[in-house]
Formats: sequence, C-alpha cells, structure tokens
Amino acid sequence: MASNMPNYSASTVRPGELSVPLYEVVKRQITEGIMMGKWQAGDVLPSEIALSQTFGVAVGTIRRALTDLVNEGLLSRRRKTGTVVTGRTPQHSLRFFFQYFRLHGLDGSLQNSVSTILSLETGSSSPDEADRLQIDPAEPVVRFHRLRTVGGKPVMHEILVLPKGRLPDFPTRGEDIPPLFYFHLLERYGIRISAIREQIGATLATNEDAELLQLELPAAVLTIDEVAYDQSAVPVLISTHRATTTSHRYVHEVQ
Repeated sequence: MASNMPNYSASTVRPGELSVPLYEVVKRQITEGIMMGKWQAGDVLPSEIALSQTFGVAVGTIRRALTDLVNEGLLSRRRKTGTVVTGRTPQHSLRFFFQYFRLHGLDGSLQNSVSTILSLETGSSSPDEADRLQIDPAEPVVRFHRLRTVGGKPVMHEILVLPKGRLPDFPTRGEDIPPLFYFHLLERYGIRISAIREQIGATLATNEDAELLQLELPAAVLTIDEVAYDQSAVPVLISTHRATTTSHRYVHEVQ
C-alpha cells in the first residue's frame, strides 16, 4: 500500500545540520516520519528519485540513507514493490538510544513523548557534577529540568547537566531547547555521543515525583543515572531520570 509523502523539503535541512553527513540528516527525517506514524507498517516509500526531489538531495544520498535504514530494520526491500516500512522495533544503536524515548508500552511498543522544559539555568557545578564531568569546579554548567509525557500523561522527569564552555550561544529560554536534544548536540556543536554509562535502580517517590508524575504516595519510581561521553571519550553530559513504570517499561538494547 503506497502512502502519502510527509511534508519534508530541502528547507527542513537546517544550517546546523550541515555539520553532519547529509545522508544522516535524511535518515533522521525519514526515521521520524516512521516513528511518528506518518508512514505505517506495510507502506511503500516513494521512489528514490521522488525522495531526492522532496529532500533536495542527490539520489546517491537517498540511497545511502535507505540502505542504512534497511540494515537497521526499519525498512525492507521487496522486488517489484519497492522500499517498505517493516513495522519492526529498530535496533537500539546509540543513534536511536539518544534520539528516541526509551520507555516502551507494556506490549513493547515504541512511545512518542512530548517534552516540556520546567527550568533552565546556568550556574556553578556541584562537587559531584564537576567530578563526573571532569571539569574545574569553577567552570559553569548548563542545567535544565524537563518533563516527559506520553498521551498527555507524565511518565518521566529528568535533569541534564553540561559544561557551559562547550555550548556557545546555548538557548536562554527553555522553549528554544530542541526536543531531540542529543541529536542537537551533534548538529549544533559537533558533539557526538559515542558511549554512555548507566546506573539503574528504584526508589520511593519523593513529593516532587508525586507532583510531577501524578502519583499517589507511597509509590516507587525507576531511576536512571547516566554519564555520556563524546567521540574523544570525554564526559560531556550527566543526567538523572525518574520515571513511573505503571504503564511503561524501560527497554535497553544497545548494539
């Protein structure tokens, strides 16, 4: 079954995206179309020529992007049919790990989340933050707190901390922080997340958890503490996530 093409054009390739290979930008936009339901399982993508015209890139760029997405399981090639959306959960490479929400439905389905910035500040790091980021305690950091909702229900809130010195012209308003923040680090600052270290646990919900996640105390929350490293193995981001798993499960398959 053929599908209508999502409303993409060359104008969606923002200036900051030119710091990464163009086929990666196309991959991201096609993947977003699949993840957001613009293409459903069984849909046939437009031809490579049609896609190249829509995205304003060479056919070879489209072919490279589609080949990668076939290898990652989102698409399949069928003789006499074309390139088809498989409907399979993608392999959780680091690209997917940092680009898409990691809480899945109880049936294993991927979830589309909406993020809201609760606070944004630039200030001094705590001794623990400075140690984990391997920065001088006097070096300022950017710290923001955001809430994730799925289907209008809050499911996770998280605090992210990064060295201010690596983020020139960082937004001063929460609404200007892109939802796909980890990909934004690559597009805008050339910071590629190449490795992560996680500690996962569970604890009793605090009053803040109860208020943000709409929980009745006593309740338990999932905790995820992360350190993310760039392509030079330098820690660039630390984050703390607190989530309810009443209707979701955390899925982690980095390959």
